Amino acid sequence: MSTKRCFYLMLPFLFLILLLLPQTMSDVPVATCNFYYPLPISHRYYQPGDLSIAGIISQVYTFSDPVTFNQHPSHNLLDEIAFVIQIYQHTLAFAFAIMEINGNPQILPNISLGFHIYNSHFVASWTYLASLELLSTWSNFTPNYKCDSKDNIIAVIGGPDSDVSFFMATILSNYKIPQLGYGSSPVINEPSQQVFFQWMFPNIKQQYVGMLQLLLLFTWTWIGIIFIEDDNGLRFVQKELPKFSQGGICFDFIEPLPPLYFKTGIHEMVESWVKLYLLISDSTVNVVVLHGEIHTMIVLRMFPRIPVFEGIPSKTNGKLWIMTAQMEFTSIPLQRYWDIDILHGSLAFATQSKELVGFHNYLQMRNPYVETRDGFIKDFWKQAFDCSFSTSFKEDNVWNHCTGKEKLEALPKSVFDMTISSHSYGVYNAAYAVAYALKSMRSSILKHRIMSEEGQKKLLNQQLWQFHHYLQKVSFNNSVGEIISFDQNGNLEAGFDIINWITSPNLSLHRVKVGKFDLRAPRDQVFSVSAAAIRWPKTFNQTQPLSLCNEPCHKGHSKTKKEGKPFCCYNCLPCPRRKVSNQMDMDFCYQCPEDHYPSKAQDQCIPKEISFLSFHEPLGITLAIFALLFSSITALVLKVFIQHKNTPIVKANNQGLSYTLLVSLLLSFLCPLLFIGRPQRATCLLRQTAFGIIFSVAISCVVTKTLTVVLAFMATRPNSQMRSWVGKRLALFIVPSSSLIQTILCIVWLVSSAPFPNLNMHSLPTEMVLECNEGSPVMFYCVLGFIGLLAMISFSVAFLGRNLPDSFNEAKFITLSMLLFCSVWISFVPAYQSTKGKYTVAVEIFSILASGVGLLTLIFSPKVYLILIRPELNNRQQLMRKPHKVSYRNQSHNRI
Repeated sequence: MSTKRCFYLMLPFLFLILLLLPQTMSDVPVATCNFYYPLPISHRYYQPGDLSIAGIISQVYTFSDPVTFNQHPSHNLLDEIAFVIQIYQHTLAFAFAIMEINGNPQILPNISLGFHIYNSHFVASWTYLASLELLSTWSNFTPNYKCDSKDNIIAVIGGPDSDVSFFMATILSNYKIPQLGYGSSPVINEPSQQVFFQWMFPNIKQQYVGMLQLLLLFTWTWIGIIFIEDDNGLRFVQKELPKFSQGGICFDFIEPLPPLYFKTGIHEMVESWVKLYLLISDSTVNVVVLHGEIHTMIVLRMFPRIPVFEGIPSKTNGKLWIMTAQMEFTSIPLQRYWDIDILHGSLAFATQSKELVGFHNYLQMRNPYVETRDGFIKDFWKQAFDCSFSTSFKEDNVWNHCTGKEKLEALPKSVFDMTISSHSYGVYNAAYAVAYALKSMRSSILKHRIMSEEGQKKLLNQQLWQFHHYLQKVSFNNSVGEIISFDQNGNLEAGFDIINWITSPNLSLHRVKVGKFDLRAPRDQVFSVSAAAIRWPKTFNQTQPLSLCNEPCHKGHSKTKKEGKPFCCYNCLPCPRRKVSNQMDMDFCYQCPEDHYPSKAQDQCIPKEISFLSFHEPLGITLAIFALLFSSITALVLKVFIQHKNTPIVKANNQGLSYTLLVSLLLSFLCPLLFIGRPQRATCLLRQTAFGIIFSVAISCVVTKTLTVVLAFMATRPNSQMRSWVGKRLALFIVPSSSLIQTILCIVWLVSSAPFPNLNMHSLPTEMVLECNEGSPVMFYCVLGFIGLLAMISFSVAFLGRNLPDSFNEAKFITLSMLLFCSVWISFVPAYQSTKGKYTVAVEIFSILASGVGLLTLIFSPKVYLILIRPELNNRQQLMRKPHKVSYRNQSHNRI
C-alpha cells in the first residue's frame, strides 16, 4: 500500500482518535503540567452574582500532540482546538436563562445569580480540574480552600456527555453540592454520589419502551444495533435488548463502535472501522438503531467517507437510522462542507422541548467584540464563520477577518441552528430549577423571620448545604408554560418527541416533530406517530421502508420456522384446507366460525348464506308448478270419472276404489308444497307424515285393485272360497288397515323423535342449510320401507296376474306402474344420501311427483282415453266381445 493511500486512509480517523471517549483521553498524559493551574479565564464564560451556578459543558475538542507539550511546557494546550459549534448553543441557553431569572423580580428579589461556565474538552482530566476549581477561591487554585465569600456556588450543571456528569459527581458529591446533568444520563452506582444528582432527562427506560413501540408500529422486526461500549451502551444491550426480543424484534448484528485510539496500531483501527462499515452496508436490515452520545453524530458523518478512501460502493445512505435522545447533531470544522445525506429521513428521539420566547433575538445580538466575559465566543466565531481575529502577526496576514457583523441566522442549520435544541432546552430548565428551588428554600427559611437584606443573604449562605432537599422537590412552570419537576429517582418528568431529520442540498438540517411518547398522557395518547408527515430516506423513494428478515407472508399463508435462524426469519406455507389467515405474517391459520367459510384465497372468512328450497328461486318455482299441474290433471281425471260414473268402464273399475286412489294421488301431488319454502315447525311435522300416510293410501288402493283382479278369476272356480272377498269387502279391509299401520308408525315417530327445523352449517361449505331434521332417520326409513313393502306386494301380484284375459285385466298397467314406482324409490335412497342442502329436498319432491305421475298415467290414462276419445267403445258389448271359456254372468261389474 502506498504512502499516499495510507495517508488518505488515516486522515478521517485521525480526528476520530482524538475526538471521542473521555476515558480514553484521560489515559494519555496530555500536558499534565498545565492541569495544576486554573482554567484560563479566556476559555470560560462567567458573570458575577450574589450566588452562582456553575456549568461544566464540553464543547471543544483538543487536537494537540501530547508529546509536543511534554517537550515544550510553555506551549499553550488550547492553541489548537476544534469547536463543536452546535454545543455552543448550550452555553448561550445557560446565560439566557440566568439573564431572564435576574430580570424577573418574582423569582429571587434582591438576589442576583451569577454563573461560571467551564469547558471540559470531553476530557476527564479537564472535568476534574473544573470541579476542583469550584472548591477554590476565584483565580487562586487551592482545592478545598475558599476565602472569597462572594463566590458562592449553589449548584453545578454538567453535560452533554454522560462522562462529564459522572466525573464531576465523583468530586462534587463529597461536598454535597447539588448537580444537574443534561444530555446523556450517567450510570452512577454509588449511592452517596447519586443522591446529589438530578437528571434533566426523563427515565431512560421510557425511551426504550417508545423505541420498541416505534419499531413495532412500522413492523421493523429485523434491525441492526450500533452502540458505544460504555456503561450506558452495555446497560442498553444487556437489559433492554432482551425486552425488544420479547416484543418480536430480531437483530442481524449488535456491534459496538470500534475503539478510537491507538491500542494496537493505526492499521488495525482502520480495519475495524472498515469492517463495521461493510457489516452495516452488506446487512439486509434497512433500519439501524444507533445508541450513542452527543458526539456520536461526528462518527456517523464519517461513514460516507470510508468508501471514498476504500474504493467500495457507498450503501450507508440506504439505511434508516434511529437515534436515541442522548444524541444531537454535532460536527467539527473538518466536516463543515461534507454532505449530510446520510441523515436524511432519520428518526430520533428527543426530550420534549418548546421554542423559548426571546431566545432567537438573544442569539442575534451576540457579538464577539461586545461579549468580553464570554471566553468561547471568539473561538466559536472563527470556526463558524471561517474568519480570524487580529491577535497575532500570523492572523494579520489572513484576508478574512471577523468583523462582528456576521449574522448567526446566515449560517446553515448544520453549522448553527437558531432553533433551540432539546439539550439546550434542558440546560435552560436546569438553571430555572435551581432558581425556583432557591426561591422555595429562601421562603421556607425566612417564613417566620424578619431581617435586613444583608442578614437574609448571610443566613441563606449558611443554609446552602440543605439546598439539595429543595431541588429534589422543585416544581414550576417555565417561561413557556411547561411544568418542570423530578420524580423520586431524580429523573425529569417529561416525555419524548419523535423527530424526523430532513436535509437539504444547501447543508441545512430541519428537525420536524412527527410523533411523541409520553407515559404521563392518557392511555390512548401515550404513543402517537404521524406516518404521513415522515420524509423517508431517498433510497426508498419516499415510501415507508421495510426491515424484515424475509418477505412477509401474505394472507392465506402462515409462518413456519427456519432452522438455525432467528424467529424473525421464517418460511411461508399455504393455509390447510378450510383454514384462513386474514393478516400478513400470521403465526398460524385459524378455523372459520361455523357460520363462515374460507375464501378461495383462504385470506378471509365469508359469511355463509342461509339456503333452503324457496318459492322465489327457479328450482322451487318449477317444482311447485309441476306439483300444481299434476294435481290439476288428477282433479280433472277425478271429475271425468265422477261425470261418467255410470259408464261400464268406470263401473268395471270399482268406483269407490278409483275415487280413493285419485284423491290420494291428488293429495300426494300437493304434498311437495309442504317441502318448498322456509322450514317451520308445523311444516316439518307434516311433510313426511303426510307424504307417508297419503302414499300408503294410494299404494294400498293399487294393491287392492291388483288383488281384486286375481281373486275375481279365482272366484269363478266351483266351490271357491274367494267369492266372499271379491268386491267391497277386500277394499274395506286392505286400505284402512294399511293406512292405520302407516299412521301408527307416524305417530310413534312424532312422539319419540319428531322432525324439527335445523340450521345445518356443515353439509355445504359455503351455505347454511335451513332444513327439517328428520329427528329419527330409522323412523323415516320405516315409513318409506312400509310404502315400499306395499309397492312390492302390488308389483308381485300384478306380475302374476298379467296373463289373465285382456278385456277384464288391468294387471299389466299396474305391473308397469309399480315397476316405475319401485324404480323411482329405489333410486331415491342413494340420491337422497348423496345430495346436500336444498337439493336433498328437491330429490324427494321429484320422487313423489315421478311416482305419482307413473301411477296416474299408467293406471288411468287408458280409461280416460276410452271415456273421452273412444266413447263408442265404452259399452258392455265391447268389453265382452272376445269369447271366453268361462262365463262371468252378473259378477263382471265387480271384478276389476
